[in-house]
Amino acid sequence: MRLSEASTRYLTVHWQDGYSPYTLNAYGLHHRLLIRDLGDLEVAAVTLDHLRTHLAHQDHLKPSSLGHKIRAIKSLFHWLEDEDYCVPNPTRKLKEPKLGQRVPKALTLDELEWLRDACRTTRDHALVEFFFATGCRVGEVVRLNRQDIDHDRHAVLVLGKGNKQREVYLGSKARIWLQRYLAERRDSAPALFVTERAPRRLSIHGIQHTFKRIATRCGLADKVHPHVLRHYGIRSVMGSVSG
Repeated sequence: MRLSEASTRYLTVHWQDGYSPYTLNAYGLHHRLLIRDLGDLEVAAVTLDHLRTHLAHQDHLKPSSLGHKIRAIKSLFHWLEDEDYCVPNPTRKLKEPKLGQRVPKALTLDELEWLRDACRTTRDHALVEFFFATGCRVGEVVRLNRQDIDHDRHAVLVLGKGNKQREVYLGSKARIWLQRYLAERRDSAPALFVTERAPRRLSIHGIQHTFKRIATRCGLADKVHPHVLRHYGIRSVMGSVSG
């Protein structure tokens, strides 16, 4: 199996498993850059020296970006190893930048799933999936109203910086949890997300507190805040799967 086919299979399987489109797009981009640099090698032919040479060409990257690139490559080869496509795994000795070099706080795919598993309420799930799917800023989500959701087109009209409007789109998990959350609501507040008691529009602090509470349950309190979920690549997962 060549690297291009391996990347396509990896992205497709993880997309079907409900992984974040943002994460998969970012990982797919790093896979394509690896293939562009090394060539479309057979996965069994890729060595640690190949990977180190590729990473040595990335000296223009900040430690945060380099760490994300390494995680994307390691995740692909760990999956290939688990599926018996690539043994031994050439990424086992790859190291991310040290903490002293300001390692990024971006989450791994596994950590994203731990965060999902730590959700206790429908609102928790809806909030987490909404941020995963749309990459919205906290301030943008706070301003959203129910009427901003186009359920037929799975789209959301967002008012961003400079009062500029844009559309973002919901993946299947985000749609399901948002629909459940709205169906359970018994209040008449126009806000998309509201407080659990005496429902009123959920504030920026309220969203940050909710994420901190969820993250604490799965041991990610030091890594998770809504802003970190914005750094997961381009918007269409299928672009990475087919590219």
